[in-house]
Amino acid sequence: MATRSRPAFDIDTLRRGIEGDTASALLSLYTDDAEIRIVDRDAPPSRPKVLRGREEIGAMLDDIYGRDMTHTLEQCVLQGDHAAYVESCEYPDGVRVLAESMVSLRDGRIADQLMIQAWDQ
Repeated sequence: MATRSRPAFDIDTLRRGIEGDTASALLSLYTDDAEIRIVDRDAPPSRPKVLRGREEIGAMLDDIYGRDMTHTLEQCVLQGDHAAYVESCEYPDGVRVLAESMVSLRDGRIADQLMIQAWDQ
C-alpha cells in the first residue's frame, strides 16, 4: 500500500516571497479562499482588518511590495499544519515595521493567517 504524502509548506519560497521585490512568489503560497486577519493600531483585536481570497490578499501585497522598503524573514517555525513567522521591514528613512504571523495550512498553502503588526511612529 503506497503512502500518499501531502504537499509541504515551503519555507524557502516564503523567504524568497518576503525578501523579494514583487508579491507574486508570496501570493503563490495562499489558497484561493485564504483569509488574513490583521491587527494593528488602526485595526484593534475587536475589529481586525479582514482580507478574503487571493484577489484581496494580492492587492494588499501589491501595495506593500510597491513601496520603497526592505523585507526580511527573521524566523519561521513549522509544525504540522501550522507555521509562525516574524517579518521585519524598513523604509529608507529608518522607520521600521515588525509583523508576526500565525498561519494554518491546507495542502501546503496558507488557508488562514493572523498577522499582528507594529511600526515606528
